Amino acid sequence: MRAYYYEESAADQREAHDSGREASLDDLKAVGVLYWRFEGEKGLEELNSLAKDRNYKNRDQIVVSPSAMGEVYEDKVKSFFAEHLHEDEEIRYILDGSGFFDVRDKSDAWIRIYLDKGDMIILPSGIYHRFTTDTNNYIHAMRLFKDDPVWTPIN
Repeated sequence: MRAYYYEESAADQREAHDSGREASLDDLKAVGVLYWRFEGEKGLEELNSLAKDRNYKNRDQIVVSPSAMGEVYEDKVKSFFAEHLHEDEEIRYILDGSGFFDVRDKSDAWIRIYLDKGDMIILPSGIYHRFTTDTNNYIHAMRLFKDDPVWTPIN
């Protein structure tokens, strides 16, 4: 995981947009974003323990890539990048690949969070955010839910 302030430019959303200004875990915590890294043989065990502690009862997996999504890939990636929020937490554990979550800080600036295999992030309900794959155009993530799987963006 690496977090930094997003630099606005005309470049594709999947580019790094790296301003060179780092954001810390404390900056993320200040807006309610939580982060873990689960690796190796104990990774899944640690993930399952956290899921139990936080009362996550359901999970599924999603692959976001041109080969998995076909013709709708570009439109889907653009729709994920539209700023939105959810009424529930958004929990993602990265199984493979990489991508970016962008969240707004307290002053309304975008913090870009780069995630790859082994990273887990929890975005609190009500936080404005957006998602995009990176230039590799591939991410495989586990989505965790407290109740039945629901993913309803509010724009």
